[in-house]
Amino acid sequence: MQPLLKTLATLLLGGVGAFAATRLGLPAPLIIGPAILVTIAGLIGLPAQIPSLLRDCVFVILGCVMGAGVTPQVLQAAYAWPLSLVLLVLCVAAIMAVTARLLQKMFGQDRLTAVLSSAPGHLSFVMGLGADSGGNMAAISIIQSIRLLSLTLIVPIFVTAFGHALPQVAASASTVLAPVILLVLLTIAAAAGIGLRRVGMPAAYLMGGLLISSAAHISGLVEGTIPAWLSVPAYVAMGSLIGSRFAGVSLHDLGQYALAGLISTFATVAIAALGAWIASQATGLPLGQVLIAFAPGGVETMSALALLMHADPTYVAAHHVLRLFVLTALIPLFLGRRARRS
Repeated sequence: MQPLLKTLATLLLGGVGAFAATRLGLPAPLIIGPAILVTIAGLIGLPAQIPSLLRDCVFVILGCVMGAGVTPQVLQAAYAWPLSLVLLVLCVAAIMAVTARLLQKMFGQDRLTAVLSSAPGHLSFVMGLGADSGGNMAAISIIQSIRLLSLTLIVPIFVTAFGHALPQVAASASTVLAPVILLVLLTIAAAAGIGLRRVGMPAAYLMGGLLISSAAHISGLVEGTIPAWLSVPAYVAMGSLIGSRFAGVSLHDLGQYALAGLISTFATVAIAALGAWIASQATGLPLGQVLIAFAPGGVETMSALALLMHADPTYVAAHHVLRLFVLTALIPLFLGRRARRS
């Protein structure tokens, strides 16, 4: 099947999944529904693909949606962030130490594969290290994909069940941006994303959209929200992107490493939830918001969930970007001299 047809088929499946999840009343249905349905399609051999250009465009759009919700009141709450960020760093280190040990002891993985499989994020960095160092790439990719999918499904349920009511994070205005202003905003945000990517910023396109949109709204240069006809497809594409990670994975490999992925994910969720509870108690921030910030899923995915779950997107994005920088230092530290030689 041609790449364009694969992409259209994936997005169509994602749209059906979003509609079904909405009708069923699932939390964050625009992401959860597509993630589930596209994952199933990939596992049974149906085409599932989101090209990199479309992915980057989606990240820019979602970054701009996040920025539209940044207000001076939101920024005033940042005084509680430093303690929360320190606790996040400790939580990330604990996740790697515990899950790597589990994978070695319970499943007999070598240290390299176990450490890279346990890393809570920074997937491109992890896969690059694995390829260069001779890790078990099938195990690493499947365990990491199970973590990402599981957290996408679990976090909204956790927030709904245990996170208590989150305060509504309203956009800077109730009006919708005019088409010309929207086009200019997206263009500048995309240019910022390209620049941030060149200097090595994690989640560069999402951060470009967030920074430009936040600055434009706080300064008063722009007033209004991103229209639903653009934001809703972006959420659906995000969910479809998560599900597409399982395209091409054989059922044999999935069965071989699924249990390791599920157990390591359970340990990861338990440690992240404990860290989030401690941070919430220490800072007074809403538990649901802190859960989303501490959940080690993809930066873009968790930031999109923050929007759908009415959490403060700037708080969530700051924590997830810090997690990636921390992992850049922690992963080679856990691997020792072998990683430094690579």
